[in-house]
Amino acid sequence: MDPDSSMVRHLLSSDGKLRPCVDVPQSSRVVQIDTFIWFPEVQETISGFPYVKEESSKVSLSLRVTQTRGGVAWDHPTGIMQAFVLLLTFGLVHSSLGQYSQIQWLSHLRGRWRHSNWMADDVDCPLECDCPPAYPTAMYCHNRNLQHVPYVPSHIKYVYLQRNQITGIQEGVFDNATDLVWVVLFQNKLNSEKIGKNVFIKLKNLDRLYLNHNELTRIPSNLPKSITDLRLGHNKISKISSSSFDGMVDLTNLQLQANEIDNVGGAFKGLKSLSRLDMRKNKLKKIPDNLPERLQQLYLEFNHIESVPLGLFTKAPKLQFVRLAHNKLTDKGLPANVFNISTLVELDLSHNKLERIPTVSKRLENLYLQANKIKEFSLSSFCSSIDMTNFSMLRMLRLDANEISAKDIPAEAAYCLRRIAFIDV
Repeated sequence: MDPDSSMVRHLLSSDGKLRPCVDVPQSSRVVQIDTFIWFPEVQETISGFPYVKEESSKVSLSLRVTQTRGGVAWDHPTGIMQAFVLLLTFGLVHSSLGQYSQIQWLSHLRGRWRHSNWMADDVDCPLECDCPPAYPTAMYCHNRNLQHVPYVPSHIKYVYLQRNQITGIQEGVFDNATDLVWVVLFQNKLNSEKIGKNVFIKLKNLDRLYLNHNELTRIPSNLPKSITDLRLGHNKISKISSSSFDGMVDLTNLQLQANEIDNVGGAFKGLKSLSRLDMRKNKLKKIPDNLPERLQQLYLEFNHIESVPLGLFTKAPKLQFVRLAHNKLTDKGLPANVFNISTLVELDLSHNKLERIPTVSKRLENLYLQANKIKEFSLSSFCSSIDMTNFSMLRMLRLDANEISAKDIPAEAAYCLRRIAFIDV
């Protein structure tokens, strides 16, 4: 039967029993079901005998269609759910219902059917996944070649769906599991056009959302404000809206590497807790404005950045790691003392176009300057004066692939760089 040719006038009566009024075809069919069904307005009725046979992920149904003028009623505790399977099988309910296609709904309902009163002692879990008793709130669905997000039981807090073939997340798919804490969906084929606008909006306790290694072209809307770890790297995102992260004051780790982003505007302004920002391998021409005050790690390698604005890092007084390798930095684009930040522990400026060693803080421990055009070794870049009490904390210094050699290092370096453990020239 064409599913669009059926008319379901009502599904539930006042006594809670399923009573669909439908047009039943004259030809008899065989389907298996265990349910309560009543057709009071048609000349054919349906009766059946309970029998379930499960092979792998398939559930066989058998049902007898007979002609009579009366009605046949048969009750069972799981009748409503199983009757719905019957309606789907016959095409009596349109496949657009809910967040699943007809095949996906059958998969969804088979999972519910499996854990009905017949298997009351089993863990509630969809057939496509594993829910080990040792981890009662976790659902493992990774590496299953899934093309849709399966039914998520209400008690689940951690769902692992990585390495599948999922292309979309439709509205309502997580509405039954509002206590979710982790949603892991990396290495799928997620498309922004196939992700519902409000698909995450009810997940008020969501802490981690991993959407990296997909095919997203924009950041999903209405992300929960509770998220602390958001991973969107290795997608095709080109623009970030100023409201993309509105209200996400608890976000500490934001990964946007390997996208096509050329500008972020003021999108990071309200991220008061952000400590790690990864934007490697994008198309940025400048360092993002309004860096959060609590930022500790900033990764901007493999972009097109030519300069660093004066005072930019003073707005982020807790910065410890700054990586700007593989950009287009020149001496002209670096104001004096721009990297002279007392909190800085590691600075990577390798693979740029620098001709001088920039001035850095005495507290800096690791400095990477290889593959530039540096022609002079200047101790003043590390120590403002040379004496026994004034020395740098530098442990690692790389200057290889420049235009200087070991003989260019002055003898006084033994005092200034007394903590050095490795130097490559």
